[in-house]
Amino acid sequence: MCSIMGFCGSSGDYARIQEALSRTRSRGPDDSRTVNSGNGWLGFNRLSIMGITENGMQPFVYGNRNTYTLPELKETDEGYEVPEESEIVLVCNGEIYGFRPLKEQLIAKGYSFISDSDCEILPALYQEYGTEMFRMLDAEFALILYDCREKKYIAARDPIGIRPLYYGIREDGTYVFASEPKSLISLVGKVMPFPPGHYFKDGQFIRYRDMSEVAGYSYDDLPEISKQIHDRLVEGVKKRLDSDTPVGFLLSGGLDSSLVCGIAAKLLDKPLQTWAIGMDVDAIDLKYAKQVADYIHSDHHEVIISKEDVLAALDPVIEALGTYDITTIRASLGMDLVCKAIHEQSDIRVILTGEISDEIFGYKYTDFAPSAEEFQKEAQKRIREIHMYDVLRADRSISVNSLEARVPFGDLDFVEYCMAIDPEKKLNRYGKGKYLLRHAFEEDKLIPESILWREKAAFSDAVGHSLKDDIVELAEQIYSDEAYEEGRMKYEHARPFTKESLLYRDIFEKHYPGQSEMVVDFWMPNRNWEGCNVNDPSARVLANYGASGE
Repeated sequence: MCSIMGFCGSSGDYARIQEALSRTRSRGPDDSRTVNSGNGWLGFNRLSIMGITENGMQPFVYGNRNTYTLPELKETDEGYEVPEESEIVLVCNGEIYGFRPLKEQLIAKGYSFISDSDCEILPALYQEYGTEMFRMLDAEFALILYDCREKKYIAARDPIGIRPLYYGIREDGTYVFASEPKSLISLVGKVMPFPPGHYFKDGQFIRYRDMSEVAGYSYDDLPEISKQIHDRLVEGVKKRLDSDTPVGFLLSGGLDSSLVCGIAAKLLDKPLQTWAIGMDVDAIDLKYAKQVADYIHSDHHEVIISKEDVLAALDPVIEALGTYDITTIRASLGMDLVCKAIHEQSDIRVILTGEISDEIFGYKYTDFAPSAEEFQKEAQKRIREIHMYDVLRADRSISVNSLEARVPFGDLDFVEYCMAIDPEKKLNRYGKGKYLLRHAFEEDKLIPESILWREKAAFSDAVGHSLKDDIVELAEQIYSDEAYEEGRMKYEHARPFTKESLLYRDIFEKHYPGQSEMVVDFWMPNRNWEGCNVNDPSARVLANYGASGE
């Protein structure tokens, strides 16, 4: 996981830009470089994953196709200087899947390359196809590009928003882009997330792909649906195993992470490195994770945490996340602490994780959807907004510990097909949520049958019910009823509605004052549906929670 930054004008102060870039050094601790384009700066903090030699270091600075090699860059007091003959300067935080065939096509057109970095093909793609290149990418990416010929900056983000990108506009109209808001708050006024599936050019954000949009439903029968779900997810996992550095797996013992691990175990010829986390008093997930680990014969690691660990992590986790959302913060605490252990105790650099399945196939609360149409609308909303919630959680919890997140359920082919399945078939008419996904892997026996059909449990609950309860207790100690009412009324946007949410918001405002609109609102069940008008995002407050927490 790397970090990128683009100051798109010459009015900036280089020392301040460097300081802002340094705030995300944990994303890319291996090396750092800033290039002066003559019309602004592009900065890069590197975490070496693919093409790990010096030649894979960014920013990439290239001339025309006949001189498509890395020039000697001269370092000055204002950053590395771009040679006059340069045509493109580019920084990218991303993984470009299937880059090798694209690379061969570009070589056939006369381009040459000097590293094994997947991102090195991007300047050549832009030379050849311009902004049409973004529709061609099967990737998780955020990039900023300077076209030296047109003297224009272009930025883009993958269609789901798995890789982060934010922007702000200075008073003189200069745009500034960065991987995280913490790099922007000293440079601009309002910070906003870069919209996924868009590219920026000439002051406009232009949509090139919307994963929530369905042109028409697929009416495949159940056997064909199962085959498509199965094969596309297997391919999504396979792509994400490609790494020049060690790969690890988060294993909660729930359906989604277990499937990712089960598929990978079948694809690889060596034991997986799996990691699970739980509270020291009431962990739920640990026993299920061990069942999966034993079944797939992984090299399994358990991380046990205490109340003190959770409360001590609260402030730094919210600072890393840049959110006040309740469910995101709860789930991030366990994820951050397990990733911290992975970073400290292993040589793993890449982590596969199980996010985005629920947004497609349903949560516990979507059992209450009044119609297939309403189910689909909710899925579309969740996919559009996922970059502000679960995807943000996975990115920050993993990257703050100098690891890279990869999300197989976010594979574009997989999401595109699954979003287009007739929503009547995705409704829970089977007595079991996410039935289509479970059924698709029933014959493979990649994971224990009991896990395949295990009831959904929220990650923060399954780490241990005491995790949330300890934080609620802390909030009760901090805020009297009077202080709570006074405190919550300070906020107009996304007003806190529990003492716990006020605690999160106050910590958020300490680090990101006045920036609450980076997140649209709280991630909550659809309160317009009968049975969902609740005051807590945890599924355990719903009537259908059942055996989920056992």
